[in-house]
Amino acid sequence: MFHPKGPSFVELLQQGLSSVERGYDLLAPKFEYTPFRTPEALVKASLELVGPPGSVESGLDVCCGTGAAMRHLRPLCRRRVVGLDMSQGMLDEARRLLADAPGEAAFEFVRGDALDLPWREEFDLVTSFGAFGHILEEDEPRLVEGIHRALRPGGRFLFITGDEPSRLSPGYWVARAFNAAMRVRNALWRPPFVMYYLTFLLPRARALLEAQGFSVEARRDTLPEPYARYGLSVVIATRR
Repeated sequence: MFHPKGPSFVELLQQGLSSVERGYDLLAPKFEYTPFRTPEALVKASLELVGPPGSVESGLDVCCGTGAAMRHLRPLCRRRVVGLDMSQGMLDEARRLLADAPGEAAFEFVRGDALDLPWREEFDLVTSFGAFGHILEEDEPRLVEGIHRALRPGGRFLFITGDEPSRLSPGYWVARAFNAAMRVRNALWRPPFVMYYLTFLLPRARALLEAQGFSVEARRDTLPEPYARYGLSVVIATRR
């Protein structure tokens, strides 16, 4: 549908009528050929803010998908890079695609729930790209709490988000219409498929992070065009 090697409309429909976990298991072999993958330029520019190679001991990518961020995390980390995802299919693809990734840190692939992170003060850096649409608004405090717990004091949580778009922009209403359609789908069909736009936007994300004990810096000047004009920021939240 999006690329000759990407999923067809029927395959996307099948995914959308599944659970999130099952849907991404189905999509995993073709995920790299969809627009759902965070663009490489965004991941690269964001992680360049972390520091020079070897400046981090251990890193965690939450909802790692097929490992786009893990590839860039490995040269930064001296000891370990952990990818967590609820889809075993995505983890299997990540393991395959990262076989030639540069760096010496050990890779770990963990199947699990972003809302129930099992680690306590084990990481210097946590990242997450393109996954917040799968977290319901009422569950966002649990996500922030778990990331805070997984970080060592002074550790950083890095991600991309934006301000809420103007209500005069067509994109705002397209996103709202999609969200409304998903709510109808989830009211009528089980299992639910959690995927919404305009989630964990900067004002709310900042408030939740600061309430949990993070200091928050939003960088609007680091992303390449055309993404810089879309109101996106790289957020670096540091555990106090």
